[in-house]
Amino acid sequence: MQIQVDQQDGSNVAIIRSNEVVIKEVQDALDLMATVSYEVDCHKLVLYKSNLTEDFFELRTKLAGDILQKYVNYGVKLAIVGDYSGYDSKSLRDFIYESNQGKQFFFVSSEQKALEALHAVR
Repeated sequence: MQIQVDQQDGSNVAIIRSNEVVIKEVQDALDLMATVSYEVDCHKLVLYKSNLTEDFFELRTKLAGDILQKYVNYGVKLAIVGDYSGYDSKSLRDFIYESNQGKQFFFVSSEQKALEALHAVR
């Protein structure tokens, strides 16, 4: 796993790059948050959809809710880059829509959109 920092106007965003699944359970998400905070002092993260277990996108597992609640508790903002068009679940589509209306979590189609969203929130 590599961590790259993107800086714009005093805002720092950590971009996580990995060829494997980084988050399989809640503890992995907490470990990632702690690693990024310690190594590059960032509280905004860009993560690729391919770095999350597919269970994250099955809302009935409650994994997404549990992870995102931990990130809220610690003041970490997250953008997940990927293609979500292949999901049929209305509840997942609604969850993604609602998340994108806020200032904490974003589900976007490109790294550029992720950076724009995260740099825009303070």
